[in-house]
Amino acid sequence: MFQVKVKQHFDAAHYLREYKGKCENLHGHRFEVVAALEVEQLNGIGLAYDFVELKSHLRKIMAKFDHVSLNDTPPFDKITPSSENIATAIYKELQSRIPPAAARIAFIEVWESPENCVTFRPETP
Repeated sequence: MFQVKVKQHFDAAHYLREYKGKCENLHGHRFEVVAALEVEQLNGIGLAYDFVELKSHLRKIMAKFDHVSLNDTPPFDKITPSSENIATAIYKELQSRIPPAAARIAFIEVWESPENCVTFRPETP
């Protein structure tokens, strides 16, 4: 089993609806996102999955989140833009871009600070 990981970031503001604490106020983060894919076999040239392709997918997904108020950006205009929900949204979009035969998404990590991170792991089949 091989695992391929890439990391990208975006800067955004958000607030947590109904949080009952200071994070209910508008504030910002540099969100670091790690996407990890798993593959059983290497391709014909010895790669698990192309870093360039994975970074491109992740960059396109996150572009709409960069330098915005997440609470005004779908799907977070309807759900709270928590790190958990951000990870889930990125997973869903990335899953639609990567054919199941090419790789499986092992996890999506969202770091909202150097000390705080959420990891979303999809259920394994």
